[in-house]
Amino acid sequence: MFKRNFANRFFRKKEIISCIRNTKATRKNNHLEFSIYRYNQDIHDSPYMESYFFNMEEIRNMMLSDVLFKIKKKDPTFSFRISCRQGVCGSDGMNINGRNGLACITSIKDLLKKCKKVVVKPLTGFLILKDLVVNMSDFFDRYKEIFPYIIENNENGCIKKRNHIQSISQRNKLNGLYGCILCACCSSSCPSVWWNTDKFIGPAGLLTSYRFLSDDRDHGKNFRLNHLQDSFKVFKCHNIMNCISSCPKNLNPNRAIRKIKIMLLKNMLNLT
Repeated sequence: MFKRNFANRFFRKKEIISCIRNTKATRKNNHLEFSIYRYNQDIHDSPYMESYFFNMEEIRNMMLSDVLFKIKKKDPTFSFRISCRQGVCGSDGMNINGRNGLACITSIKDLLKKCKKVVVKPLTGFLILKDLVVNMSDFFDRYKEIFPYIIENNENGCIKKRNHIQSISQRNKLNGLYGCILCACCSSSCPSVWWNTDKFIGPAGLLTSYRFLSDDRDHGKNFRLNHLQDSFKVFKCHNIMNCISSCPKNLNPNRAIRKIKIMLLKNMLNLT
């Protein structure tokens, strides 16, 4: 049974080269080819790529998600995730021409600037459930480990009921830390996540972790740092920075991870 699509990354360069070679053929008949990853573990022994063709002029101004719906209409067995179609929910993360992104905000016009063939695959490094649908249980399990909520100061076992007042300067420290939509595009592009799925938190989770470590309203800083203090949860990040280039919201998880590492080292040496 084909479980993880690690092999995807090895074939991206070949696909791009093949795509460039096929440019003249696609221009001739004025049709754009969409090569879609197909796999149903209940039916297929192994995954395969299936091609669908659409008139270039008809779809030029569409988003990739619109074309996927057209494919779904042609072939009801085709499966993919999508919800808001506004780049907010993060449910339609996938690999598009070798780069992770959201189908709903990827325009066909932009894809045509680089290639005359569109190759769509599921996110790398996740268990494939069907076609472009992956199992994100591991991703969300790691996300839960960073306690993505404000921890109150509950002295004497009592949580004070009060407003969380925050100054403008303190609020500005959170800029660029709270925009994650949990699409997993960054985690899917990270080799450390591929090989340490059950141990390394991943860029999305660590970005959110730093968001709460930076929040002056949170009283769980020492608890959070002690929980992250091992050789896998944070320090498995090797600064490859794929997470930055693949984030559809233009966030920088790597910067947050570097700052967490500094905080952990200071915490270990009792410098805080």
